[in-house]
Amino acid sequence: MADPMRIRAQAQGGNAVVRVLMAHEMETGQRKDANGKTIPAWHITDVSAQLNGKTVMTAQWGPAVSKNPFLQFTVKGAKAGDKITINWVDNHGDKRTDEATVS
Repeated sequence: MADPMRIRAQAQGGNAVVRVLMAHEMETGQRKDANGKTIPAWHITDVSAQLNGKTVMTAQWGPAVSKNPFLQFTVKGAKAGDKITINWVDNHGDKRTDEATVS
């Protein structure tokens, strides 16, 4: 899973609207493969966002989130040139971090 996240952060007034598209299979652990065997659960469990190194958002997710999840949120006090960093961890311990600059 080497695909980076796609992050877009746009300043609007004194805020920034952040949009994130994460590449992840997000298996629930309830589906079966062609041989009838259960496909093991594999999903993002924790997501966090930082603005210039300060945490501004955290979320705990479960298996009900769709494949390749999309997340949008607003950060108060952000301006053009600020750095937004997004981190996630899944239930297998895989981690991903990516960042974008507010435009």
